[in-house]
Order: sequence, then C-alpha cells, then structure tokens
Amino acid sequence: MSMTITVPPQQLLERILSMEIVRVTERAAVSAARLRGRGDEKAADQAAVDAMRRELNKLPIEGTVVIGEGERDEAPMLFIGEKVGIQAGPRVDIAVDPLEGTTLCAKSMPGAIATMAMAEGGTLLNAPDVYMQKLAIGPGYDRGVVDLDASPADNIRRLAKAKGVAPSAITALVLDRPRHADIIASVRSTGAAVHLIMDGDVAGVIHTADPDNTGIDIYLGTGGAPEGVLAAAALRCIGGQMQCRLILDTEEKRERSFKMGITDPKKIYGVEDLAKGDCLFSATGVTTGSLLSGVKFRKDGVIETETVVMRSVTGTVRVIKAEHRQLEKFHLD
Repeated sequence: MSMTITVPPQQLLERILSMEIVRVTERAAVSAARLRGRGDEKAADQAAVDAMRRELNKLPIEGTVVIGEGERDEAPMLFIGEKVGIQAGPRVDIAVDPLEGTTLCAKSMPGAIATMAMAEGGTLLNAPDVYMQKLAIGPGYDRGVVDLDASPADNIRRLAKAKGVAPSAITALVLDRPRHADIIASVRSTGAAVHLIMDGDVAGVIHTADPDNTGIDIYLGTGGAPEGVLAAAALRCIGGQMQCRLILDTEEKRERSFKMGITDPKKIYGVEDLAKGDCLFSATGVTTGSLLSGVKFRKDGVIETETVVMRSVTGTVRVIKAEHRQLEKFHLD
C-alpha cells in the first residue's frame, strides 16, 4: 500500500531547495573560476551560464527565469522566460547572475561571485534586462529616511542624522563609472567618504546591511536590474531598505516592460516590490573578495568553495565551506 505525503510549498522550498541552490551557484562558480585571469569575459560568463543551467535543470521545480542577464551586454544568458527544472514540483521564479563581475574574473580581481535567487511563483519582479537606479541602506531605520528622488548629498545628511553621526562618518559605496561622477561629487561635498568598486553591486548592497563590519552605510548609483532583484532578495533575508527605478529611456524598453506587466515606467520599487513571499538567495565566491572566498583548486585535486545561502521566512543565513573531491565528475556532470 503506497502513501502520498503532501508537503506545503513553503516547506518544500526549505527542505529541498535551500540546500540544492547551493549546488547551482557552486557549479557556476567553479566553472567560471577555471577561466580566472585569462582575459576572456565572455568565455567565463558562458562557462558559468552553462553550469548554472545544467544544475537548475536537475532540480525538482517548475521554474521560470523572470529576470536574467545578457540582453544589455550581448552576453550569454539564462534568458527571461526560460523554463528550468524538471517541470515537476513547486512553481518558482528565478533571478540569476551566473557570473557577477565578469571583468573581475577575467582579470583575476577580487569580488566575482556566482549568484541566484529563487522565490514562490509570481513573487519576483519580472522585468527586462535594463539599467536601474538604486539606493540601499541597512536595517534599523524608519521608512523614508532616504529617498531615491533626493540628491545624494541630502541622503547622506538624512542618514547621518538618523544614525546620530556627522556626515563625515558616513561611507557610500558607488560603482566606479563615469556616469556616477555627479553622485560621487555630491556625496563628497558633505564630507562623507566614497568607497569605489569596479563591479559587484549585489555584494555592495549586501554590505549596507552590516556597516559595523563592512564600513559601508549606503549604496548609491545605477546598475543592472537583475542585480537589483538579487540584492533585494538578499535584503529580504537579512534586513535593510532599498529603493529602485527601472531606467526605461527608449520606446523599445518601455514596450518590452509593458509586455511584462510594468505599466508605470517611473515607479519606485521597494524591497518587497522586487522580491516578496518566501525567497532564497545563494552566492558562491569565484575570486576572493570582501563577501566570500574564491574557488580554490588544490594540488590534491580537491576543490574548495565558500557559499552564503539565505532564506527570507526564517532569516537564516548559512555560510557553507565545501570540499569537492570528485574533481572530474564535478567538472563534467
């Protein structure tokens, strides 16, 4: 006599998938790490994408990539709308960045990661791969302390007041891009410090959640929309505020967004607008950075990885240091 056990979707998301997605980002990170320092961004990105797709398609899910990367940079991608998993199991939304920091990986510089988020179906923002304005701070502040439409200088002063410190005690993290020159000047006009990064704004936003250890109080600037959704999923797990707006500056982008259900091109999205419901976030280091250690290939054939995996419903954050001993199988399966 057989018995069927029904597991509620939330429990299934926890019991099966909170650890399974670690394998997905581990595989992507190892595949990309094999190409560290080779100077070929597209090859590293393609390796991460192929590995992530392969592992996602082994999962017991009915998954849909609702926001992915590739269109903007003509890079390989897990495309928006792609179905992943064995198409049996819970219906879930997927947000991916198989290799955040392609340049960092290609140049063997700190901070490249493989990352993804998974949530209950219909709960992650479904948007095109465009740029996005972003503003993020850590937990513990009242709503409205900062405002995406305020100047960077005003936001620094507001945050400093809420924190009970002088503006000179605030550090803002900004991507080092020519388009951010005015933001950088505005922040520095208050006496605040600017911490510039070459790439990696998912990790950058996460750093605002723990300013005592990271030294980062606020994230400002524009970056990819997929990274914004991924960062929001992480903040859902660890706390913090985020405000974002899609940059839909052409008719073609507005039309694509409208087809995905975005009717207000000027809407400001909060964390819960980008990632709601029960969601999981996983990131594995490719190159060693401030968030995670990179993949290590040992002489004895063992591969070492470090991954952070989070779940919003429980607020659980796990850091997993793994040793993978079946080198050939790990690389080829």
